[in-house]
Amino acid sequence: MDTYALATSLAVDYPVLNIFWTMLELFLWILWFFLLFKIITDIFRSHDIGGWGKAGWLVLVIFLPLIGVLVYLIARGQGMGMRDIEQAQQADAAVRAYIRDAAGTPPQEGGGGRSHVEDLARLADLKAKGAISDEEYQKAKDKLLV
Repeated sequence: MDTYALATSLAVDYPVLNIFWTMLELFLWILWFFLLFKIITDIFRSHDIGGWGKAGWLVLVIFLPLIGVLVYLIARGQGMGMRDIEQAQQADAAVRAYIRDAAGTPPQEGGGGRSHVEDLARLADLKAKGAISDEEYQKAKDKLLV
């Protein structure tokens, strides 16, 4: 059988609608595994259930996946969103703390404190407007940087 006959035979044996159906099945499998892994990570992340509760949910989700996932989503679905938000807030706070440590600026409590950069910018602005002299600017800058 030549190449053309083989390609024609495959095209006839597997029509376009079957390709779309296969793509839909593949998409649904990927969606299913994403949901399953999301629920398993939520089980381990949850602090309001103990070890036996986590083990029970895990057994239910692994050995009876369809029923287990549906029951978990009904019973604890709203909490999943809250735990996601809490984790995102913790990650954001950790990144901000890291950036603050790396930049060497103190944390600003309630917006009352200013960083040295802001103070220097304010001094430079005052000097540019002529409100302070070069000597006053230099003294204030030396005081800030010490």
